[in-house]
Amino acid sequence: MDERDYERGLAKRKAVLGDAYVEKALASADDFSRPLQDLVTSFAWGQVWTREELPPRTRSLVNLAMLAALNRPHELRIHLRGAVNNGCTNDEIREVLLQTAVYCGFPAAIDAFRAAREVLVELGRLPPQKG
Repeated sequence: MDERDYERGLAKRKAVLGDAYVEKALASADDFSRPLQDLVTSFAWGQVWTREELPPRTRSLVNLAMLAALNRPHELRIHLRGAVNNGCTNDEIREVLLQTAVYCGFPAAIDAFRAAREVLVELGRLPPQKG
């Protein structure tokens, strides 16, 4: 593992997902899972997320689409928060998730909308649903 990639990745990961989330993920890693945390930080965040060809908000929107398509609600919730941190609007998030209905199917989009609503309500960006 390249130490520079790890340090750059750690900074980017914290900027997108928040210090508390990243520190908790790293602190909860044990001998079994630590290599995965190191790889995610160094490779995904240090080598890919730090590339300048796409701005962070675009990377976030792409991630939302892929995570919805893959039906990964836990990671989707995390990256919804990251998308908000990267300046994505509710409208942009909604449009990406609508697009997933067409290409990934309505069940994937419905689950993604459900997760997005929960996160956006928690963040105070949407009012709680009535009823």
